[in-house]
Amino acid sequence: MKKDTSYTIRRVQRLPVILIGEGLLVGAVGGLIVMLYRIALTYAGKWLGEILDFIRGYPLRIAGWFLVLAIFAVIVGILVKWVPMISGSGIPQVEGEILGKLSQDWKKVLPAKFFGGFLCLLGGLSLGREGPSIQLGAMSGQGISRLLDRGKTEERYLMTCGASAGLAAAFHAPLAGMMFAFEEIHKGFSVGLMVSVMTASVTADYICSHIMGLDPVFQFELEHVLPQDHYWLLLILGVLLGVMGALYNKVMLKAQDLYKKPKRLNETGRLLIAFFAAGIMGLVMPSVLGSGGDLIVDLTAGEMAIGLVALTFVVKFLFSAVSFGSGAPGGIFFPLLVLGALLGGIFAMAGVEVFGMDPVYVNNFVLLSMAGFFTAIVRAPITGIILLFEMSGSVSQMLSLAIVSVAAYITASLLRSEPIYESLLRRIMPDRKPQSGKESYAGGQKVLSEFVIMSGSVLEDRTVMEITWPNNCLLVALEREGREMIPRGKTKLQAGDKLTVMTDERDAGYIHDKMENLCYTSF
Repeated sequence: MKKDTSYTIRRVQRLPVILIGEGLLVGAVGGLIVMLYRIALTYAGKWLGEILDFIRGYPLRIAGWFLVLAIFAVIVGILVKWVPMISGSGIPQVEGEILGKLSQDWKKVLPAKFFGGFLCLLGGLSLGREGPSIQLGAMSGQGISRLLDRGKTEERYLMTCGASAGLAAAFHAPLAGMMFAFEEIHKGFSVGLMVSVMTASVTADYICSHIMGLDPVFQFELEHVLPQDHYWLLLILGVLLGVMGALYNKVMLKAQDLYKKPKRLNETGRLLIAFFAAGIMGLVMPSVLGSGGDLIVDLTAGEMAIGLVALTFVVKFLFSAVSFGSGAPGGIFFPLLVLGALLGGIFAMAGVEVFGMDPVYVNNFVLLSMAGFFTAIVRAPITGIILLFEMSGSVSQMLSLAIVSVAAYITASLLRSEPIYESLLRRIMPDRKPQSGKESYAGGQKVLSEFVIMSGSVLEDRTVMEITWPNNCLLVALEREGREMIPRGKTKLQAGDKLTVMTDERDAGYIHDKMENLCYTSF
């Protein structure tokens, strides 16, 4: 059924109530899919360990394993060629579709991302489960929307619910899932959407934790709260993490460039390099394989000396670049948290040696560094703080987390390091070629988008008729202090006003960028 203008407006008026029920459905379906993905990756890690034990010291077995890795690379290469949108993390793809800049087909993405991600982790690539989990959750939302024949505006809300559910189920972190959906994925906030996203996130977390348990992802003890006379160290740590986060972003993007430089190196060739590198690491330094959760266990248990931690950080950093740069289906979220933990360990151990700091605070710095490094790279500080609070089960470090995260955020911003997912989205945009079927752009449906006027923007204190609005954009509603108004030519806009605009689906990405410039910039 074609969704015309009047239908879209009537539907949106009932959306806050409708989305609660649909958020529950999306959370249940998305949570179940991501839980199955987590279980599959758990087995992949277990089987990889058994394989490495089996082949170690036997040249023929090692050769056989490299042959298997080559087969994995070929299979994943076929999947990436079949569905290019599964390449990499998946988070930029979800962001791009919600903003109206990309389009995906859930029926292809779900199986391809699931199986491709499983093979990459079974092969030992330094990738995480969170990006694929968010994409799987979002595609669950898209699938439900299309099966129920919902409009494009509603579909984007359901994809946001699915993305939140995916992160919640992946990390047992429902609050972080909800905040990430607003702060990074949807790029906006509304009360009606908040309730549905919260419903989806909590539902997914309940399903996953009911079957897999309630234990936090990172299980280590923080025996003492960091005293305030140590807080000057947090500022130094935040600056260090900001610099390293900017370096991380630069290296990850450079790795992609290096892979694309040889003209004859196709998707399969790039993946062969990554899988063979994983094979070599499995023989030389198996601790850096996979997402690296065991490294945090060893680090916080005091089983690693500072020299080993530094070596592990360098190798894991470079191996992550080789793995992610190849375009393999997998995320950078979990590996970057591990790298942040290693940086925190190095900093704290050096503090013990140089400043005479009590060793009982080493684990505190490990946790704080994970949040700071995440903030510097992704530029989502609230998500980072809440995520580490939920994943560690510790509520005593909130002030410390905030200080480190803010310092890292400011440092990375001053270094003009763009958030990693925005950089990745911009890179996949030129390569995006409209395809036949449901992946092509269809201009028939109408899309509603909401924007909030920020203080100091070009819209503040100006009338509607004074503004040069983007082409193919209709201002249909204005909400001020909870009251909805019909905008007229002489209506004076104020900071805090929420504008609802309508456009064709094919113009949604262009309109989003233009409206953000109007609402957020002062010139």
